[in-house]
Amino acid sequence: MTDGGHAARDRRANSIATMLDGARPRVDRQLEGLAERLMTRDLGAHIVGQLAGVEVTGVTADSEATGAGSVFVAIPGARADGHAFVPAAVRAGAAAVVVERLLPGIGVPQLVVNSSRRALAETAAWWFDDPSRELAVIGITGTDGKTTTSLLAAAALEGAGIPAGLIGTVATQVGGIREMNVDHSTTPEAPLLQRSLRAMVDAGDRVAILETTSHGLAMERVAAIDYDVAILTNLTHEHLELHGSFEAYRAAKVSLFERLALTPAHPAKTLFAWPRTGIVNLDDPSASAFVEATRAADARLLTYGANPGADVRLTDVVDASDGMHVAYEREGHGSVIRLRLTGHFNAYNALAVVALGHAMTLDPEAVRTGLEGLVNVPGRMERVDLGQPFTVIVDYAHSPASLGLVLDELGPIAAARGGGLIAVFGSAGERDRDKRPMMGRIAAERCRIVIVTDEDPRGEDRLQILTEIAGGARKAATQPEAILEIADRSEAIHEAFARARTGDIVVLAGKGHETTIEYADHQVAWNERSVAERALEELGFRS
Repeated sequence: MTDGGHAARDRRANSIATMLDGARPRVDRQLEGLAERLMTRDLGAHIVGQLAGVEVTGVTADSEATGAGSVFVAIPGARADGHAFVPAAVRAGAAAVVVERLLPGIGVPQLVVNSSRRALAETAAWWFDDPSRELAVIGITGTDGKTTTSLLAAAALEGAGIPAGLIGTVATQVGGIREMNVDHSTTPEAPLLQRSLRAMVDAGDRVAILETTSHGLAMERVAAIDYDVAILTNLTHEHLELHGSFEAYRAAKVSLFERLALTPAHPAKTLFAWPRTGIVNLDDPSASAFVEATRAADARLLTYGANPGADVRLTDVVDASDGMHVAYEREGHGSVIRLRLTGHFNAYNALAVVALGHAMTLDPEAVRTGLEGLVNVPGRMERVDLGQPFTVIVDYAHSPASLGLVLDELGPIAAARGGGLIAVFGSAGERDRDKRPMMGRIAAERCRIVIVTDEDPRGEDRLQILTEIAGGARKAATQPEAILEIADRSEAIHEAFARARTGDIVVLAGKGHETTIEYADHQVAWNERSVAERALEELGFRS
């Protein structure tokens, strides 16, 4: 084993936090180098002050994290303008600042740009020596299915013997170590994102799997990422509080595929011996926009789905005692994956990874073995069983489409058992308000009982959120009295179980794997599964 191999193995014995702390650029960084980069990135950059001889020791957009020699990037935000914190950053030792407008009397060099957000991404990539140029980078985007597809991709790559890192909603993986993501953010800000990629390179990973959200794209967190593969899971109503319209939301997602055209493959991408590829769910109503973006980027296009024209064509899904069997065809050859996940929508997530395997010229049998080895995804169609005569499912579904998919999947099962559906869910505060009555209506049309409750109220009136959801539900309900508003989520879950009958399926939607409920000025520790188990125990059930 080489010295580098020993180093990678040793890093695997550490925590991810330790590996991130150790992620550093390989050579000293001079401010002149950063200025040169920003001048060549269409940022309209101009420099005020003397750069020569100034050594950079770090990059941050947080004035409280600024240290001696740091470059502070001032980001204008909805609640606060980073330019107001420039004096504090300079007092803390900032060697230079990146700003969108020239500030008088600062006393350190100013790099003035037309977009601080994009400049932050470029600055972070520069500081960590562009780690995405040394990894095959797979970006997965869509309203739903990103997390499951990411974990399936990681499993497939592991099956093929390729070390891969992962950054996503549920987990972060670096150098073979996987840890739960305790934040509510899927795509982190650029400095942490680039630090994580550098840690992956240092730990011996050859691929990075990135759940790439519309927030991460629109807010330029991924602006300096050198993507090789872009995957679309699906596109439905979500995040209009940021984007303003579905068209703008779609455009943000499409931009991931447009990024395939930004730069040629870097020579350091040792695994990269295949063309850049866009992988598109051909059954999605918005598929054509992603197909066009892939072709415009002069990238290879692969499609999947039940559509007869799909490159990886879904031909059948059969439920099994331990999951389901997913049959598909590729280039005239049929195959079956014995997936250990439930939910027919997961057949699509698996086929996206089959397409990824073809794009990367991986051994199909190794990919299949990896897919079949994934037992579960935390907070996704997760069953809680303490011997009760009804079924309890925890799922992250938090959009109208995903809630509908889960309920449509489980409704026939409940009916076959002589039961019905009970849904417990909420909607996040300070997020898309339009979806609240939509989710209420979807649940009321499918469920015997609907209980709306807290998800993450944040700074909004928690009761007003429930009222908006319940309003949509009552318009669709045949029995409006079966629509309950219980803000306390623990009480809501307990009430759902108390009302459940033999054969019912109770769906606890919206929180999934998350570990907190966010309010205006505090967080409440949360574990949906544990709360459900405690409620069942209080009703006399034991495993």
